Amino acid sequence: MTETIQLLLDNNREWVAEQLQEDKSFFDHMAEGQHPKFLWIGCSDSRVPPDQVTKTKPGEIFVHRNIANLVVQTDMNMLSVLQYAVEVLKVQHVIVCGHYGCGGVKAAMGTHQYGLIDNWLRQIKDTQNYYWRQLSVLDEEARFDRLVELSVIEQVYNLGKTNIIQNAWANESRPYLHGWVFDLKTGLIKQQTSMINNEEALKEVCKFEMGIVGTGT
Repeated sequence: MTETIQLLLDNNREWVAEQLQEDKSFFDHMAEGQHPKFLWIGCSDSRVPPDQVTKTKPGEIFVHRNIANLVVQTDMNMLSVLQYAVEVLKVQHVIVCGHYGCGGVKAAMGTHQYGLIDNWLRQIKDTQNYYWRQLSVLDEEARFDRLVELSVIEQVYNLGKTNIIQNAWANESRPYLHGWVFDLKTGLIKQQTSMINNEEALKEVCKFEMGIVGTGT
């Protein structure tokens, strides 16, 4: 176990050497501050590192991650990150990125009790119930994938309904909201929504109120 931790520390020193070889002022620039254009709200899954899948550098993406990339109105952690990103860092884009094969979504699809996390996943269960007519005709794998997509769209909708985003739209017509899904099998990102920066666009893309998201009910 000690060797495993030491490997991480050794890798860190190797990374530092590589960065300095490429750019001697790399860490000087990092220490000056951050000016990211993007906020990434993603899943905690270790297979979806936002900087690597988007080929971005340190300082370019502000990141919040949780189980199943949920936007919950009572989550003070997420709301604090969102407020700082929008009001202080002035990000231009907020991305909600889920991924196929998400363990959180898979858990929400079943009836097994996992403990505390069941409360967190309630929102995904509600989405599944709401769109059951659409989901029920699909085989299990396709239903899994579609629920991942529907959940991302709902999180974008929830994001657009926060006071933080509503106020930013009213004052500056930013940030743009995006719903993405990362495909673990191909490494590619699939867009689930268009760019959204106002209430009308939010209603058009995220039609949960009318029950006609995506391919319909």
